[in-house]
Amino acid sequence: MTRIFYFFILSLFALSSVQAQDESSNERVSGISYGSQMIDDNKTVDPEQNGEWRSGDYPYSAKPKDMWELGVNVGHSFISGDVEPQFLSGIGFGAHLRKAINYNISVRASVNYYSARGLDARPTGINVIKREKFYRQNNLGGRFEGVSNIHRSYKTQVWGGGIEAVINMGNILFHRPSTKWNFNIAGGIGFEAPTTTLNLFNGSSNYNWGSVTQGLNLTSKEDRKTARERIENLLDDSWETDGGVSNTIKALGDDKSIYPTFLGSVGVSRKINDRLNIGLRHQVVFADNDLLDSYEYRDAVDQSNNLDLLHYTSLSLNINLGSFDKRTEPLYWLNPLSSSLMDLAEVKSRPELDLTDTDEDGVIDMLDQEPDTPSGAPVDVRGVALDSDDDGVADYMDKEPFSNPGFDVDEDGVAIMPDPGYMTEDEINSLVNSKLDNIRTEWFLPMVNFDLNKYYVKPEFYGALHQVATVMNTHPDVKVLVKGFTDNRGNEDYNKVLSYRRANATIDYLVDRYDIPRERFVIQYGGEENTLIPELEDNHSLEKREEMQQYLNRRVEFYIAKPGDESMAEPDGPDAGEGTPGSSRSGSKYSGNRNSGY
Repeated sequence: MTRIFYFFILSLFALSSVQAQDESSNERVSGISYGSQMIDDNKTVDPEQNGEWRSGDYPYSAKPKDMWELGVNVGHSFISGDVEPQFLSGIGFGAHLRKAINYNISVRASVNYYSARGLDARPTGINVIKREKFYRQNNLGGRFEGVSNIHRSYKTQVWGGGIEAVINMGNILFHRPSTKWNFNIAGGIGFEAPTTTLNLFNGSSNYNWGSVTQGLNLTSKEDRKTARERIENLLDDSWETDGGVSNTIKALGDDKSIYPTFLGSVGVSRKINDRLNIGLRHQVVFADNDLLDSYEYRDAVDQSNNLDLLHYTSLSLNINLGSFDKRTEPLYWLNPLSSSLMDLAEVKSRPELDLTDTDEDGVIDMLDQEPDTPSGAPVDVRGVALDSDDDGVADYMDKEPFSNPGFDVDEDGVAIMPDPGYMTEDEINSLVNSKLDNIRTEWFLPMVNFDLNKYYVKPEFYGALHQVATVMNTHPDVKVLVKGFTDNRGNEDYNKVLSYRRANATIDYLVDRYDIPRERFVIQYGGEENTLIPELEDNHSLEKREEMQQYLNRRVEFYIAKPGDESMAEPDGPDAGEGTPGSSRSGSKYSGNRNSGY
């Protein structure tokens, strides 16, 4: 058994060493990151509450669903009692199940086997021994004729178990996201069922060991070691004498009793990865039992009761049970402050809004894609100089800003007309119609923006939609093209559905609020096409300034519809976006209150 114990210890240290070498390339196990506290909604006991917390509609996140821990242990056990324990007196082994109640308290149920031996090199007077229960129960009187002293020995085997409350002290961290070391203390109740035997005689059933201490000074450690060696040479290892059994405890059989116990322990655990950890623990088992070593008194002078305590120092290998797709590792490995500290750091890192508009074109520099537009030049919502007839000459330089379509223009933007210098009636009508269409493009309708993964209309854009409604009511023959867009997060099919729903939500608002016929709207969607702010490759870990800029990409634009503009059919794809504040499902398309996104 001793060889097994040492082999177990060496295996654990070897496993820990290999893991440490590979840790830099294996930071994640089954999708769980050491430094991340971002827990999917489906890994919590209340996914709806957790979704509301993530969106800012509820102050508390839901409790994570965490794993059970299964542990197996092996270690050294000994008894502190009336007889001096031998060095490496015994071995123990066992198993436990542990489940977290919260981040600091968990419950552990365990079952263990312990063994222990003791041998006293110092002689004890026979009169003291005659008072022991085992002496009377085993009828030993006739075997000790002429014996004045005896050397006490025992061998005890114990089955035990219990339930403990474990208080964890290693995962509340202010200066880093997680820990690889955990410290804990535990206390609980349990039972022990001991069996004790003694080896008092040699093969002739005699006890006459007066020569054991001859020539020795028993105050010397070396001489006591010599005395124990002499005793062991005289004994036959038959363990022929039963230990004492208390009559006040309900007995199970003739040679053992069950004792209620109190358990106390301290321990430390070292994380190997999100699945495995190793633990070192020292446990003390308290019971109203002075017979674990079978002796009630130490010597003739010290006749007071002395409770025998069982000690167990063990190493354990602990495994987290369950799927990382459905549960987190046990809560005592998670930092409960991580989410709050991360949110606080995010708020502190938000850049201050800079309203500087260097070229005074009405678009602030942080959103202006053409920050040096000449003074007075008309620009679009991106801050880019307008080119109404799309002839390559900006309006502020174009001497003919609405050139006849289909003709080349000179450097001043004037159409180069072919000979002869007159036009047919059809050409004149076509020119007039195109002029009217071009004039309508000067109506710069406002743009509506949306929070990340949302498609309801936010109250701050009700004024912008009022302007759209005013134009449509003033010009009842005008149709409006409504086109939705997203940023580049999510897959393409998802973004098409989301951009369609954004456009549809604004149309619903205008139809419901201003009684505008739906047939006057042309609905289209662009998904993540035609971004105002350039897309970023790593769009899931944006800096805060970049995230604020991406807010401009999540939008619906309005245009005066042109001949040939037609509505696009609703795209096929997954159920995308949230239609009401704090909701994870589609619903109402506009809201009475909402905080803005990035």
